[in-house]
Amino acid sequence: MANKPASSSRIMKGWAQQACPLLLTAMIGLAACSQKTEVPRTESAVSSVSVSVNPSGPATIKTQTSEFEVLPSGYIRAGLRDGGPTLTLDEPGATTLVPGDSVTVKGKEVQPLLDLEHARISSAETIPGARGKRIEITSRAGSAGESPIEKRLTIEVYDDFPNLALSTVTYKNTGGSELEIDGVTTQRHRLNASRVDSRALPYKMWSFHGSSNAWGKGEVAEISKDFSRANVMGAISSSGQGGGVPVVAFWTKSASIAIGHAEAQPLVLSIPVKVGREGRVDVNLSIPQGRKLAPGESLSTPWTFVAVYTGDFFEPLRMYSHLLQRRGWSPAQPNSEDYRANWCGWGYKSDVTPAQMLGTIPKLQELGFKWATLDYRWFDNFGDWEPRKTNFPDDSVKKLVEEFHRQGIKLQLWWVPLAVGDGQLWEPIGEEEKTPAALAEQRRVARVVQEHPDWLILDKNQKPARIFLNRAALCPALPEVQEYYRKLVEKFIGEWGFDGHKLDMSFTVPPCYNPRHHHKSSDESVLAMGKVFKIIYETTRRIKPESVTQVCPCGTTPNIAWLPYLDQAVTADPVGAVQVRERIKMYKALLGPEAAVYGDHVELTAMRRMGKDYRELGSDFASTVGTGGVLGTKFTWPDYGPNFKDVYLTPEKEAYWKKWTGIYNAKMLSRGTFLNLYTLGYDVPESYAIAKDGKMYYAFFSPNPAKTWNGEVELRGLEPGKYRVFDYENGKDLGTVEGASPKLTAQFTKHLLLEVSKL
Repeated sequence: MANKPASSSRIMKGWAQQACPLLLTAMIGLAACSQKTEVPRTESAVSSVSVSVNPSGPATIKTQTSEFEVLPSGYIRAGLRDGGPTLTLDEPGATTLVPGDSVTVKGKEVQPLLDLEHARISSAETIPGARGKRIEITSRAGSAGESPIEKRLTIEVYDDFPNLALSTVTYKNTGGSELEIDGVTTQRHRLNASRVDSRALPYKMWSFHGSSNAWGKGEVAEISKDFSRANVMGAISSSGQGGGVPVVAFWTKSASIAIGHAEAQPLVLSIPVKVGREGRVDVNLSIPQGRKLAPGESLSTPWTFVAVYTGDFFEPLRMYSHLLQRRGWSPAQPNSEDYRANWCGWGYKSDVTPAQMLGTIPKLQELGFKWATLDYRWFDNFGDWEPRKTNFPDDSVKKLVEEFHRQGIKLQLWWVPLAVGDGQLWEPIGEEEKTPAALAEQRRVARVVQEHPDWLILDKNQKPARIFLNRAALCPALPEVQEYYRKLVEKFIGEWGFDGHKLDMSFTVPPCYNPRHHHKSSDESVLAMGKVFKIIYETTRRIKPESVTQVCPCGTTPNIAWLPYLDQAVTADPVGAVQVRERIKMYKALLGPEAAVYGDHVELTAMRRMGKDYRELGSDFASTVGTGGVLGTKFTWPDYGPNFKDVYLTPEKEAYWKKWTGIYNAKMLSRGTFLNLYTLGYDVPESYAIAKDGKMYYAFFSPNPAKTWNGEVELRGLEPGKYRVFDYENGKDLGTVEGASPKLTAQFTKHLLLEVSKL
């Protein structure tokens, strides 16, 4: 790609090679999730990775693009090689070295030092058939102090992943009595932006946080002097969110670094980030234990990684995705229907009726919508998912589907897997849910709970564990529960005729302590969540190959457990247009540059806080269209009065909506290839590029939407030659540029959308 750093292009070349699944074992307290597949090693293939060991430190692992130095403290200092001096944000300390890993024994942190002199070097083996080097280093005798702990650090670096080092740490009890293990910490790094920019403050960098912990909290943040984020992964949060993508990334203009775990399961751990002493950014991967280690017994961390690169979070997320795919993690592939613009009935709020849904069809047809969604509160109770008699009596749901189909529009169904009503009030959504009748309705115990109370996830006190909105949950580890959801899908898709799902409010589930389930570990419920979503997705695709399965982790990042089992991602209730753009980029990295990513309702692109709620007043279609997202809206029509005034499709709005649905359907940039050519935080204005049908499409967004941008924009990724530049939003010819120096003087407010064609 033109105008991208050389190191990035070499990374992409390595990713393009195919190999057998990555097998990452040694999870703490858990059995390995896959069986080893033997792949013959090609004897003639010699790894280009080099390893050299200085007995007093460091042990150095080099690839063509990176360098990893292993210090006696276990710290892995990672740097980027790009023809000049090695660039690194890592600063382990000059005198007292920061330990790279440690184990906490009965409240005391133990940090054994490594015996580098006796390091063992061999061929890497975690990715069968792939070339690479492996280095194993055991701790020095007696370096753990009074604790009888032996440490073994294993690091692997591969030719196919030249900017990434995998590592795992094993701790062995070499004493004669049990040890109480509170937890382990690995991948500890101390970062200093001043190392690559002498004018920058140590914490002056941007960051990505893959945790899911609070609705609306952005994944991308510029680090401030008092920055702190816990980044709990896998576990459910106090407000019911949870899950996440176990990656944290940091970037400056010239060098970047990321850490995470490399298991294709939602392990419960944290990757805390905090600005510490002297303004340095401290990060590590922390894994709780609470277990006893018998004499001679060992425990090992999951495989984790540190990666170096240039650019923002896109590079490490793409690297992480490719790493998981080498072990068989396989994201679902979108079909043509996943890219269709979608209108959602949520504009009618909780008491939507068939008449309202059907009454909107004329406008959907005029605007070119081929998909619609029946949203929240069509149902009687969480878990049973039967039509709510007050607004969907008799067989009105099935008739609704039939009429939409007759009018040429396909229909998705809103529901929430695993959530069930157990007689406790769930937190209301919308004023309608606070009426006495609605509250009484919530207090009903779902039929599935009445018939199968033993299916519930129980907490440590043997009470039903709570998930988002204070609901109970069925345990996804039970085969009976998995079968229950298969039958539900067969009813929704096969019997009722729906064309897909909007699986909403999907985060994670709590650990299960139900003794009737006979779990070997309480985390079995957390680890098994993806199985239910897999059944939903595969059953839906079997019945209707051109279906759409969307999963929404409201306001947060997705869960690695169910991420492979959707064919349409969603920006998940973004708070403003910036989150729309950032999340589209996130999903294009994780699921592929041509992934279908629903931009969610355009009304969410501008929000006004009203107490605890928001008024949704947005109309920023460009943030979805220009970045390659799938267009969405939730307008209401005809006029039903003041309760719907914010989303009512007035004549003025109708003209604007028609313009943008026309642009979307004509260009279909959501089916193009997202190109990572710009860095968030450092390329101003904020910029995006998409390749489609032999043309390049660019989207530029002003730092301040209220002010006009004046300056140059760079059209990166063009080959040599002359190009015509066209403002496709406003139908204006902007002249020509040369591919060798593709800069354009521009003046725009809010955004500028360009189509560039070679002459």
